[in-house]
Amino acid sequence: MSARPRIVVLGGGFGGLESLFYLKQQLGDRADLTLVTNKPYFLFKPNTIYIPFGEPPEKYEVDLKSPLNKQGIRLLEATVHQIDRDSKTVETTAGRVEYDHLVVATGARMCIDEIPGMAAHAITVWTPDDMLTLRDRITRIIENARHREHSRILFLVPPNNRCSGPLYEMVCMLDTHLRRHHARDHVTLTFATKEGAFIEAFGPRLNSVVAEEFAERHITGHIDHVVTEILPQSVRFQNSSELPYDLLISFPPYAAASHFSGLPTDDRGFVTVDPSSRRVAGSDSVYAVGDTADFPIKQAFLALLQGDAAGDHIAAEILGRNPDVDFVPTSMCVMEQFDKAVFAQVPLKYTGDSSHPVEVNVTDSDHYKVGVSPLWRVGKTALGYYLPWRFGSGKPFHAGLPWKVMELGLKIMSQTMAE
Repeated sequence: MSARPRIVVLGGGFGGLESLFYLKQQLGDRADLTLVTNKPYFLFKPNTIYIPFGEPPEKYEVDLKSPLNKQGIRLLEATVHQIDRDSKTVETTAGRVEYDHLVVATGARMCIDEIPGMAAHAITVWTPDDMLTLRDRITRIIENARHREHSRILFLVPPNNRCSGPLYEMVCMLDTHLRRHHARDHVTLTFATKEGAFIEAFGPRLNSVVAEEFAERHITGHIDHVVTEILPQSVRFQNSSELPYDLLISFPPYAAASHFSGLPTDDRGFVTVDPSSRRVAGSDSVYAVGDTADFPIKQAFLALLQGDAAGDHIAAEILGRNPDVDFVPTSMCVMEQFDKAVFAQVPLKYTGDSSHPVEVNVTDSDHYKVGVSPLWRVGKTALGYYLPWRFGSGKPFHAGLPWKVMELGLKIMSQTMAE
């Protein structure tokens, strides 16, 4: 190793930036830090759900050049081609980068072509451009409703989708939005998912909450509906049923965004890691976090926890101490509905079953919390300001006095407004 360890982070999303800023906080100037990313800004993707309802995409872009420069972190705008663990180098479009410790956080990609007809007929929710396209379609549907024209909107969760939550948010947001524009009576909302329960990954309490919301909002929900084919005005499923639509909105199947031949992966290209440290299997210096890694649920809060764990294990090795932080999978989210929001804190546990690797720890009543209230929108708004502010300052999400204040506020709210 060099006199100052060289730490390279690949990817400027939640997991990558959390690792990077955690390491800077822990190590100061005792290591050389480099971020390799193909864009000089962080996209706060969870809040892009507001774009279809009028918010500008640039509102959710956080400039990285200023905070990285302020923190003395090198920014390399490039695309990664290959990782060589033997020589400890990364090949990029901007040249070769050497490392002593490496964090891979290159994210996931959407595999829209895996579902026949999806590319041709569905609007997907992945990029800001997708959200702008959806905004145009919603505007058109509201205008049609003013002329008493009826529209059928179908939301679809297909196989191999690893994060269905945004679709559940958006169908409830759309219901509220249509009511506010006096268009709801002329629109049929339907939700079809391959899951065995609504938001299946987060357990029975959220399933019950969603079922109640759908009933209250007159949204027709279908579980165990595995799509086989999308036609111009209908979707076919494995159970031989068929659902019609005028507008189809879907979150496509996931796969790893990049494949690196030197790293072990599962059948979707996600990197195999040690659950606690996020260290890549068979490696002593490479870590993988966030959507890149093999944890089956892809979510921002889980990516942040993984980033903390990887950062702490690397810092511990450099500083000659024992690690303080392991990855303990607990999801936390606030699901927007415009008129109210759903809060969920969900402890997860590993099962040891490769076909069903994690499940909700329903017996952990201290941490398994779900609540519905208009006041949870305050929590959603606070998080929407807090995280971009932290990353825009070159600071990790889970650290320091600001996080302690935020954590205390969420704890008080969960104790009083969630069960």
